[in-house]
Amino acid sequence: MNPLLLKKYNIAAPRYTSYPTVPYWQKEKPSEQAWIKAAQVAFKESKEISLYIHLPYCENLCTYCGCNKRITKNHKVETPYIQTVLKEWDLYLQKLPDQPIIRELYLGGGTPTFFSPESLNFLLEGIFKGAEIAKKHNFSFEAHPSSTTSAHLVALKSHGFNRISIGVQDFDEKILKAINRKQTYKQVEDVVLEAQKMGFDSLNFDLIFGLPFQTKANIRANMKKLEYLRPDRIAFYSYAHVPWLYPGQRAYSEADLPKGEAKRALYNLGKALLLEMGYEEIGFDHFALPTENLSIAQKNGNLHRNFMGYTPFNTQLNIALGVSAISDSWTAFVQNEKKIEDYKARVNQGELPFFRGHLLNKDDQVLRKHILQLICQFETDWVDEADRCEGLYAAFDRLEELEKDGLIERAPFQIKVTEIGKPFIRNICLALDTYYWAKQPKGQLFSQVV
Repeated sequence: MNPLLLKKYNIAAPRYTSYPTVPYWQKEKPSEQAWIKAAQVAFKESKEISLYIHLPYCENLCTYCGCNKRITKNHKVETPYIQTVLKEWDLYLQKLPDQPIIRELYLGGGTPTFFSPESLNFLLEGIFKGAEIAKKHNFSFEAHPSSTTSAHLVALKSHGFNRISIGVQDFDEKILKAINRKQTYKQVEDVVLEAQKMGFDSLNFDLIFGLPFQTKANIRANMKKLEYLRPDRIAFYSYAHVPWLYPGQRAYSEADLPKGEAKRALYNLGKALLLEMGYEEIGFDHFALPTENLSIAQKNGNLHRNFMGYTPFNTQLNIALGVSAISDSWTAFVQNEKKIEDYKARVNQGELPFFRGHLLNKDDQVLRKHILQLICQFETDWVDEADRCEGLYAAFDRLEELEKDGLIERAPFQIKVTEIGKPFIRNICLALDTYYWAKQPKGQLFSQVV
């Protein structure tokens, strides 16, 4: 990587899990009526939906983590929380004109395997009472190696789960201790072997580069273990150091973190080793084996990205249940209350528990489409007049600078990201972000691009 480009473009920028990004959503939240109307319109497009369920509890705080979580060892919280989630689901079922077909289901957290197998059975039986399961479905859950048992795997497999995502982060004991991640290599290996034995179709590892004390030697050691375990997918994330949002990240010194060129070198090494092993690069920070459905979707032009990450298909309606979860109808977003107590109170009053949201106008939808195309396919075009808007025209001057630096190539009505530009995909998307340029943040809001 050109160090001059790294110095110029290593700025704070959004990750673009949505557009507009959450800090730029409308100040006034949509009415429940407006959100339900948007959801019903999306549902009429297709009864197949994606469903995300946020399970926020963890027994220990992993200090690197930026997720919404509640730390407790009191497992009596499981049943009341699940009962609330099922009440929220019932509120949606009352509003939808027909029974939904669940094509994608994701249990995230927190630590979903904090919940006992019996609690997960209770949750999923309640969810499926009001819905059908698509024949070609993708059901996945986040597994913590230290708390995922054979009984968890049996329970989830019995409900149609076919994919498991293991939070590895790193294998090194010193790094794991620094981030308070209580797990061992043996625990990871045990979960992998058990999941493979039970016939889970796809296995994902979450790895992070840029963690405290992490070096190239750590990356090489991680990849050696990964070559043996051979997961189907790898999410190789950049550590986002945002201690002003997540104070747990102050548990270690910033001096212990690799930065700039040193941090990017960790990713470049990991990427090179993954490519040597036969993995293919998917979007940014993700890799998959050629036979995995993400690789196939990228080749076919069907790769999509939503709040659950990269996915091989796009459902018009994404309903998210649980504290802090974000739902998406393509034309609207809403996010649930962030505090468990507030979330429960709203649901128990018979209200959909979102506290903020955004109704997308025409420009928002056009720019969202282009940003998704760039993040998924590294190119986009506006040959069709419906794919043009004032925000796109306003971005042309900013795109010119990126073109001069070799990050993109432009043709009439088209942008293509170059190999040099791929590490700076967030900067390229930023050029299209009209909200950011209309009101640039004065304080710390986003993590660094590298």
